[in-house]
Parts: sequence; C-alpha cells; structure tokens
Amino acid sequence: MSQYRLPAGEVVRGRGITTDLLTPEDQAVVDAFRALLATRKNPQPWMPGTGQDVVVRVGPFLERAHPRPGDDHGPDLIAVTLVHPHTTHPDAYLHSNQLGYTGKGWLRCETAAILGTWQPAYAMLTHAAANLHLPDDLGMAPAHYGVHVEARRSDNTGFVLLRLGPYTQTRLASRDADRLNTELAGRAATVLPGFTVTAKDAPFHVSDHAIYTDPYDTDIAALLADAIAGVNA
Repeated sequence: MSQYRLPAGEVVRGRGITTDLLTPEDQAVVDAFRALLATRKNPQPWMPGTGQDVVVRVGPFLERAHPRPGDDHGPDLIAVTLVHPHTTHPDAYLHSNQLGYTGKGWLRCETAAILGTWQPAYAMLTHAAANLHLPDDLGMAPAHYGVHVEARRSDNTGFVLLRLGPYTQTRLASRDADRLNTELAGRAATVLPGFTVTAKDAPFHVSDHAIYTDPYDTDIAALLADAIAGVNA
C-alpha cells in the first residue's frame, strides 16, 4: 500500500489518516475532551446530605459548587458557594481571586438546578478555563446568615423559639441578635419559666427556609413578643 508523509507528521495510508506526532499538550486536550464526553454521557447523580461538590449551570458555563456543611440535605434548596474548578491546586487560589470566585458568599441553590456530582472533566467548561470573570448575576440569591432565638434549660435541652433570615450581611444578623438580647436582658428568668432565652447569629438553613421570618422591614421585637406569647398561651 502506498504511503505518503505530510509536513505535519501525518501519514496517509490509502483512505485512512493517522497521526504519528502529537504533542503532550495536544494529547492532554484530547484526553480531557474524551473524559468530558464520557462524563456528560454518564453523569454521577447527586444525593442530598452527602457533602459532595456539585456542578451547576451559570449562564452558558458549568461551575463547581461546594455545599455548606449540614445545609445540603434539601430536598428543594441547599446552600452552596462557587469554587475554582482546581480549588485544591496551589495556583488556584490566586486565579480564583482574579476571576471573582471568592467573596460570592453562600448562595441559595435549587436542587433541580444541580446537574450532578462534580467531576474533574467539567473543569474545561468553567469560566476559569476560559479565563473569564464570574458574572455579577449568578442566578442564585444570597443565603448568608440568620438569627436564632433559643430557649434552653439548665441541662442544655430546649428548642428554637424564633428564626429570622436570611441576612445578606453578617453584621446585620449580629446587630439584630444584639438588639433582641437587649430586649431580653433583665427578664431572662421570666420570659419562659425554667428556660434561658438568648439570640445568636447562625447559618441560615436554606432547606428550612419556610420556618424563617424575613427580618427586613419588620419589627423584630414584636416578632419576639409574639413568639413568647405563643409559647406561654
């Protein structure tokens, strides 16, 4: 069979074309693309409560999202933060800062928007791979912090009397917790007999969003009084 060698190193044998020379960089691209095709064909399903990183869509790109520990049990919403696809690599931290991955905070992520468990093959479809800055609008609302008003007995058993959230800034959650503790000061023993009642800022548990009260444009002191009255009734 006749054989012809081309300048690029390709060898033509009859009707077939093979490549004798492939640089390591080219081979890495080919291998990554093959891995991506396999991943897209057989994605690993995500299960709530596993703590595994997930893949979510942000515009035309796919991104790696890290669930907040203890706040990933769903079933409809979980809290995540977007992270650089190579987040464990030494150079990823600087690149993450440059492209806006850091500072986004915790976000409310609908579980229906999760495409599956994160796999390295998805990395080539991220903003980081394209060296592009993350957009301001990620399609996910903030899920930062809340305030819990807790009633505790001397043996540390008790319950949460009131949940406020979400707060988009931690300083606002701390401010409202301080205000509620001022309201409670001096009457801790009489608010709920046998209980010590205190307010503290805490993570906003996204999957429990239905039992939180929006703290904005609301008299939180009145909410506290109503909650206490409801228990004492």
